[in-house]
Amino acid sequence: MAAENHDPHVLEDGHAPTPFTAAEIRDACRPGRTITVRIDADGETPFHRVTRFVECDDTGATFEQSRLSVDGAPLDEREVDRVLWLDLQSHASFPAQDTTIEPERIDTAIGTLDCLRYTVRRAGSEHVFWFATGLPGMPVRIETRTDGRVVMTSAVVDHVRP
Repeated sequence: MAAENHDPHVLEDGHAPTPFTAAEIRDACRPGRTITVRIDADGETPFHRVTRFVECDDTGATFEQSRLSVDGAPLDEREVDRVLWLDLQSHASFPAQDTTIEPERIDTAIGTLDCLRYTVRRAGSEHVFWFATGLPGMPVRIETRTDGRVVMTSAVVDHVRP
């Protein structure tokens, strides 16, 4: 971990700042917040992943997650899990030397959003994450590129805040 009295967006020395702190994510996630993401990956049938926050407290949250076909049919059993806010923040902690961060406004299924675009390059692959500045938490869009070709996309298609 990084030294005390520093930027709470930086979780480790040598890492780029995260778009949100654990506290910002906690404050944005209330029971009932539901995020539906469409995932398209090479060689696979597109599907939706639905995440719904069930219980939230100062340290973390219990959430339900399920996979649905794009027409809404369940693909598997709903899973329930517990996560810490700091763990959610750490998902966006990347080595600074591999990461560029730029503001960008993008059009999405849930509207036009001001985002921070994180581009992370490692060993022939590139992962691009768009974090909407007004929606602390998971990225609203992700692209994974291998050798310059997009092999996976993930995009929020519905977002419900209680």
